[in-house]
Amino acid sequence: MKTQPNEATVQYSIEQFRGGHRLGPTTDDVAVEAPLEIRVDGHDSTILMRTPGHDEELILGFLFNESVIRSASDVLSIERPAEQPNAFKGQSIEIRLTPARSPQGLNRSFLSSSSCGSCGKSSIDSLAIAAPPVVSQLSINSDLIMRLPDQLKAAQSTFHQTGGVHASGLFTPEGDLIAIREDVGRHNALDKLIGWALGDDRLPLNQCILMLSGRISYELVQKAVMASIPIVAAVGAPSSMAIDIADRYGITLTGFVRPDSLNAYTHATRIRR
Repeated sequence: MKTQPNEATVQYSIEQFRGGHRLGPTTDDVAVEAPLEIRVDGHDSTILMRTPGHDEELILGFLFNESVIRSASDVLSIERPAEQPNAFKGQSIEIRLTPARSPQGLNRSFLSSSSCGSCGKSSIDSLAIAAPPVVSQLSINSDLIMRLPDQLKAAQSTFHQTGGVHASGLFTPEGDLIAIREDVGRHNALDKLIGWALGDDRLPLNQCILMLSGRISYELVQKAVMASIPIVAAVGAPSSMAIDIADRYGITLTGFVRPDSLNAYTHATRIRR
């Protein structure tokens, strides 16, 4: 195994086969999945399995989407201890919050995997979304949404290298890419994106379109509600809970977005022909 300069990927020696024939040894770039320990005000709070990179944005977005913080000003400091393990084996970050924000607000007690955005929550009640419905006058053409998957894919540098990460992209009403984040966890990618917006004082995002590289689960719609994103589009399918939450909170939810088609599941009035 040979580590790449980009800590988001690592290179492995592999044996390659095609059509039943061994082609011989070669190398393959693989997306890194590694633990990040989050300590809030000296307390062990949670571990996120993520792709290294944009860790501070990931934490900001995660804490915001969990309603632990309301703005970037709730965070006094984000620091890495002087002695850090190798990025591929795990790292830790210490967060200090203002006195008004309690570490007990982070209601998770065990490892959160890169494929689960609600692991570790202790009750059904904890899945409730602490945000009002999304209000936005945004209206866009359907063909603009259909162009977004190709624009998102073109900007996915780590995906092009590894084929193993998800992406969340934020677009203007004109279809211009504002920002993109990638991660092995689809919810991590969106936490990073919202964390970037929070740190850049761009919230609420009620004049933006969110494009997702995979399917749409409940957690992704919940995060869109928290950031007041009115239109969520994805190349994959939504879950039933994702549709129900989008409908309840006023989000236009589209799935199976292709160059010539899409499915609009909720609040399709924002989409013009």
